Amino acid sequence: MKNISYKQVAWLLFFAYFFMLMVQITLRYIPLSSEVSFLQIKQTEVSGIKAYLPIFYIHVYSAIFVLLAGFTQFNSKILARYPKIHQWLGYLYVSFVLLLASPSGVVMGWFANGGLIAKTSFIILGVLWFWFTLKATLLILKRKVIAHKKLMYRSFALATSAITLRLWKVILVYLFHPAPMDVYQIIAWLGWIPNLLIAEWLIKKKIV
Repeated sequence: MKNISYKQVAWLLFFAYFFMLMVQITLRYIPLSSEVSFLQIKQTEVSGIKAYLPIFYIHVYSAIFVLLAGFTQFNSKILARYPKIHQWLGYLYVSFVLLLASPSGVVMGWFANGGLIAKTSFIILGVLWFWFTLKATLLILKRKVIAHKKLMYRSFALATSAITLRLWKVILVYLFHPAPMDVYQIIAWLGWIPNLLIAEWLIKKKIV
């Protein structure tokens, strides 16, 4: 523990806590059921669009692997001591984002609650997430490590929106008790824009 700062421990505990919340949320959908949690308010889509449920489950289940694989990518000790582990977890992260999580997120965004304001935000989020991840992959294949790191910071900042979105929802509901649709419209943007701003700050502090 001598080489680990209190700040690193705090961030690790913070991530672990909200990661476990994500796991608990995901476990609500096992076994598969369209009558639980979030799906209770999406019955129009569930009953009217055959592809909705499979896409929803792809998005929900893939998010766990994306968060876990992505979190390890910024551990300097893993990168230095176990480069192969870093590489293979990177492949896992990229594969899940590009093939599963991001495309399904764009579709989910199209059917999001909160009207055009929320839909626009979630679709932009999904498209940016795909682009940052794809560009980061192409850059590392060209051995452009610094540029790759910058894009991966941005990519994972968007990945963590799965956590921060729920955190903002709890804060807003607790403090202001807004109408449900207002909550969706606000957290749709709060869930990822502050994350990107933090990523840009970290890039300037750690990489540039």
